[in-house]
Amino acid sequence: MDRSDYYGAASRLTYVAHFFGLTALILILIWLLHYRGGLNYESNNPDLVFNVHPFLMFFSLIFLGGEAMMAYKTVGAAHNVKKTVHMLLHLLAIVLAIVGISAAFKYHDMIYKEDVYSLHSWIGITTICMFCLQWVFGFFTFMFPKASIPTRNKFKPWHLCGGRALLYMAICAALTGLLEKSTFLQLSPHQHESRLLNFTGLAILFFGIFVDLSVALGYYTLYSNY
Repeated sequence: MDRSDYYGAASRLTYVAHFFGLTALILILIWLLHYRGGLNYESNNPDLVFNVHPFLMFFSLIFLGGEAMMAYKTVGAAHNVKKTVHMLLHLLAIVLAIVGISAAFKYHDMIYKEDVYSLHSWIGITTICMFCLQWVFGFFTFMFPKASIPTRNKFKPWHLCGGRALLYMAICAALTGLLEKSTFLQLSPHQHESRLLNFTGLAILFFGIFVDLSVALGYYTLYSNY
């Protein structure tokens, strides 16, 4: 396969990634709106406040993060346009993730519950901190004021690998969060809500896999264009 073949394969894989990403988004909304009563950050009901957390954490770090990765590696547009969209989508993801995390802390305060005690929370906090560092590192290295070309060429594989690793860390946080919530709700494995959560987790995982595959293939065609 030459570079154009890799680019075509990467572009086709984005369609599959979008399918799983939108499926996961729809399933999360069905779960929160139909089974959990909705979501409202300003509500006096702590459960509605909490529901903001899973939606925004998936939509920000995973969905928007994945879209930002695919926009840079697989979309046919001017290089500076793709780089700017990549940066702005990740910035929006960080802002929404901060709101999502604050919803979890607000929920714990409302029910007088301890913060950051579970594996899910440890993975999640680590992910958002590293996500922010990755964005700052990328902005000053590749956007403004821009490092020298040799320096950018030296660090771009680390930036790429770091982004892919963070996507899987965010997915790991999401899956452990769904499992933790299912345990707290004491859902039976045969309940419709339990099965919905399982399918949601699978859709999130497959979204990440196909985003990663499309980015890996796209890397072959854009390696020298930073």
